[in-house]
Amino acid sequence: MKVYLMTDLEGVAGVLDIANWCCNNSRYYDLAKKLLTDEVNAAIDGFFAAGADEVVVQDGHGTGAIDINLLDKRATLQNKWDGPYPFGLNESYDVMAWVGQHPKSGTEYGHLCHTGSMAVLDSTINNISVGEYGVHVFLGQIFNVIPIFASGCRAFTKEAKSLVKGIETVAVKKGTKSGTGDECGPKEYEVRNTAAVHLKHKKACKLIRRGAKKSLKRYMANPNVFRPIKIHPPYSRTVIFRATETSPQLTIKKDNFDDLVLLLNS
Repeated sequence: MKVYLMTDLEGVAGVLDIANWCCNNSRYYDLAKKLLTDEVNAAIDGFFAAGADEVVVQDGHGTGAIDINLLDKRATLQNKWDGPYPFGLNESYDVMAWVGQHPKSGTEYGHLCHTGSMAVLDSTINNISVGEYGVHVFLGQIFNVIPIFASGCRAFTKEAKSLVKGIETVAVKKGTKSGTGDECGPKEYEVRNTAAVHLKHKKACKLIRRGAKKSLKRYMANPNVFRPIKIHPPYSRTVIFRATETSPQLTIKKDNFDDLVLLLNS
């Protein structure tokens, strides 16, 4: 049983904002990396406790956020794939999971929401609005890899369930900002969704370990309980960029691709 574990940083309990926590020159970046790696290790331990043979961690944060010196020695780490899609995902994996994932742009009550960058207002594939999580759910369909587990803020766990029926989720914090923020430019949107209530670090890790173990146990008992939304070719993608002080809102649309990976990298 081989597990593909995608990570990000903004969905980790205790990671409070972008400027101070999520950039390689942020004052608390080293602490943020430790918090993430501890949550990832909790998931890894849960997967192995459930019977996993191999766990591969894909560091999905742009500047890299896994501390390899702290990473569970049973797992392997990969990063910086060309393309970039599909970030090393392929047919060799059985299941996929997410730790530290944030909601897509425009998510009400989400924490540190964005889709790729703060400049994106919305992104759709085959007219379905998706964030970074949703893109990989659809890639999982291409490679026959089943999504089983996801952790992040409460709003993200709702997003996860909306695209994958039956997925096991753990909420480690709760955003408190109402509204979508569609009126914001990129700089304003970056600081808009920083208010949140966080679980204590050890409790978050305990819940993630339990959830990861339960998800793989459920999959091994009956893979059909996890039911991701299906899409079919031809594939289309629309990305809407926020207006700024110097440029109006911009929409880029690409249609009629038979290859989803090719579309995502075009």
